[in-house]
Amino acid sequence: MALWSKSRRRNTISVLALTAILGLSACGGSGDSGATATASPGGTGAAGVQLVNPGKLTTCTNIPYEPFQFKDASGKVVGFDVDIVDLAAKKLGVTQDIVDIDFAVIKSGAAMAAKKCDLAAAGMTITDERKQNIDFSVPYFDATQALLAKKGTGAKSLEDVKAKGLKLGAQASTTGLDYVKKNGFDPTEYADSPKELLALQSGQADVIVQDLPVVLTWLKKPEIAAKFELLASLDTGEQYGMGLKKGADPVLLKTINDAITQAKADGTYDQIFMKWFGKKPGELG
Repeated sequence: MALWSKSRRRNTISVLALTAILGLSACGGSGDSGATATASPGGTGAAGVQLVNPGKLTTCTNIPYEPFQFKDASGKVVGFDVDIVDLAAKKLGVTQDIVDIDFAVIKSGAAMAAKKCDLAAAGMTITDERKQNIDFSVPYFDATQALLAKKGTGAKSLEDVKAKGLKLGAQASTTGLDYVKKNGFDPTEYADSPKELLALQSGQADVIVQDLPVVLTWLKKPEIAAKFELLASLDTGEQYGMGLKKGADPVLLKTINDAITQAKADGTYDQIFMKWFGKKPGELG
């Protein structure tokens, strides 16, 4: 999920503007007093970490983005990203608190700069553009894009979509959108993944581009699989990272990196991956 190229100055202005807006009004579903607190000792490397809310590792995300973050039948926010962040929270000796906020405010870095959260975990691709305003963790997920279409289009690739004059849709502010635009498309943009899927279901779009794991999750639902199909995977070489404010607390960043690295080394990561994707890492696409 990426912005189009802009100068560093314009990025800085955008972040400052969004930060000012955030300072005036809350944008999520959790408390966001802006107070800082030192994480309780006992978590590995946790001493001296400053958190925006006492006793909580506050995470900004954009719901729903299944299977990375979404609400289950009970209304609890669950998902792959949630479980990965929980590993860092455990190291800090605190619990995770989740704030649902617009993705554009996350990817700009404004949410973290305004102390709405300690980090962002939102299926967010690491890009050079975003690095100007965000400090990223080590990568925690290898991602790629996919094309989902109504059955019977006869298309098998982006080239076919263009040749057949099919209507293409994409989620706004994402690397999927960025990818198809670089390949000469001018897709209709939708604010979030549910609206994008609805556009496909209602016939506003013939084909949509979205992260492969999200598409595969949709296709597990009988009502989706009956009418739609995966046309192709687009190997974009993307990796997701946890996002922190620019100039992040080095101890917090190290704790998150250590949690990810340790989970990959001791098998915990594979267990979480299997839980949410039903396959081992490397077997998705």
